[in-house]
Amino acid sequence: MTKTRVAIIGASGYTGVELMRILSAHPGVELTMVTSRQYAGMPVSSVFPSLRSLVELKFSDNRVAAVAAAAEVVFTALPHKAAIEVVAELYQAGKKVIDLSADYRFSDRDLYEQWYQPHTRPEVLEVSVYGLPELFRDQIVSGQVIGNPGCYPTSVILPLAPMLKAGLVAPASPVVVDAKSGTSGAGRGLSPGSLYCEVNESFKPYKAGRHRHQPEMVEQLGRAVGQRPNLLFVPHLLPVNRGILSSIYLTLERPVEGREIEKLLADSYAGEPFVRLLPDGELPALSAVRGSNFCDIGFVVGGEGRQLVLFAAIDNLVKGAAGQAVQNLNLICGQPETCGLLTGPLAP
Repeated sequence: MTKTRVAIIGASGYTGVELMRILSAHPGVELTMVTSRQYAGMPVSSVFPSLRSLVELKFSDNRVAAVAAAAEVVFTALPHKAAIEVVAELYQAGKKVIDLSADYRFSDRDLYEQWYQPHTRPEVLEVSVYGLPELFRDQIVSGQVIGNPGCYPTSVILPLAPMLKAGLVAPASPVVVDAKSGTSGAGRGLSPGSLYCEVNESFKPYKAGRHRHQPEMVEQLGRAVGQRPNLLFVPHLLPVNRGILSSIYLTLERPVEGREIEKLLADSYAGEPFVRLLPDGELPALSAVRGSNFCDIGFVVGGEGRQLVLFAAIDNLVKGAAGQAVQNLNLICGQPETCGLLTGPLAP
């Protein structure tokens, strides 16, 4: 297998270290450069001892031109807005880019600007592809700029899309998403809300109805299935390191039985290597996906068949970020989609 040279810009956050962990065992890539302004000049292993003997690089603070010269594909793991110009420069240099910020996830520039800030490179936004392989694989394969999905949207779009596509949910019917995330979703930066004493022995909602992932879910579901749901998203912070569990509450257009939902999900995701559908009566758990690129989906039918609750569990740092980014790397480089990603979940 010919190895693809890859680099990571902004590699010192949780997503960056997860990318390095996965890529260090990927037989089809050569990790050539990792950047971090904060740790420039320091060995990766001195910042992340878990990568000792796995990643022998030092962090650099090189400009975009140097990164472009060192790699064919670049992961940008920068904060929102900071990625806009960097991605555009890499694109103009002819590089393939997988961006893990929100800057290239939206198709609608106005919608992005409503929830984030002015987008200064709309010409690059127009050619970007939303990087959810299970729904947009054909576009990803030929894409040059991939907007890697948010972690919460991945856990919501995958179980919900088949229900909308099948017409089981009326356009005006409320869709309530009750989602819980581990604290690594808040990033590695210092924040009072994610301090140990604030999170431990506690459980709380945050940004209910105003979280930036809500419009991403609505827009991409509209693109994928032709229906933008009437969605209310309520995220919660769990006192655990990693993982997302999303519960999605639906009132259906007509009564259904469990076997119909089971078949609908099975038909939608037949052959998908990272979607695991649970048998009727079994529900997902964070412990069953930790450290893996799997999305586990389960469901419960109630209310005489008119109520449906969908459940999805992912590791927010893998299928919700770095693992999905590597899945996209495999697609745009013509490598087996599962390459480097079939590590089983950690148990216990």
